[in-house]
Amino acid sequence: MTSTLKQFKARAFARAEVRKAYDELTGEFAFLDEVLQARAEAGLTQAEVAARVGTTQSAIARLESAQPKHSPSIATLQRYAKALGYRVEIRLVKTGRTPTQRSRRRARKAVARRSA
Repeated sequence: MTSTLKQFKARAFARAEVRKAYDELTGEFAFLDEVLQARAEAGLTQAEVAARVGTTQSAIARLESAQPKHSPSIATLQRYAKALGYRVEIRLVKTGRTPTQRSRRRARKAVARRSA
C-alpha cells in the first residue's frame, strides 16, 4: 500500500517528539521562505546575487538552504538583503513564560501559602 505525504505527516506528528522538533524549526523555515521569496521577487539567480554580494553561487546556495551546520552571520545576511533591495530587521519576540518567570511564580505562591 502506498502512503501519501499527508498520511506520513499525520503519523509523524502523532509522535510528540517529532511535533516538538518540527515546531522548533517553524521560525527558521519561515525566515528561509522570506529569503527565497525576496530573491524571486528581485528576479535574480543565485549567481547574480553572489556577484552583487561579492561571494560565490555555492555560498548563496548554502545561505538559502536549511542546512543546520550553516549559520550565516548578520553581516552576511545584511549584504544578501542589500543585494536584493531589502534590509534585515532582527527582533526578539516573546514566546511565553521563561523558566525564571515560572520559578518566581512558584516562589510567590509558596510564600503566600506559608503566610496564610
